[in-house]
Amino acid sequence: MQTNPSRIKAYDHVGIRVSDRDKAIAFYERLGFRQTDYFRDHQANEMESADGVRINLIFNAAKRPDSSNVLLDEPIKLPGITHPAFIVDDLAVMQRWLEQAGIRITEGPEAIGPRRIALFIRDPDGNVLEFDQLL
Repeated sequence: MQTNPSRIKAYDHVGIRVSDRDKAIAFYERLGFRQTDYFRDHQANEMESADGVRINLIFNAAKRPDSSNVLLDEPIKLPGITHPAFIVDDLAVMQRWLEQAGIRITEGPEAIGPRRIALFIRDPDGNVLEFDQLL
């Protein structure tokens, strides 16, 4: 079987489904993203960090009272994308800021293989976000 003849040149964005538009935007703004576009017909937006990293928030999630993540917290593991991972310049600085901001670190910081140190947090809907400092 022939492989894809078109080159994959870059990663553009990740879509993150959320249940409360205003709460999600406020959370991701605190992390350093700002809304750059809103797609009313698609119930989504585009947000971008100061360094050009893009995410899309998708505003059509059903509200779950326990904020559990069906891909990670349930005993039966369903297929799907479990989390985006973002590279930061100084994980220790980010860790201190998260602690001061009252954003709970759910795992780490810890080395994951020889390439990175990672920590994990969750957004208000329980979506997992990984932040890495490359070694």
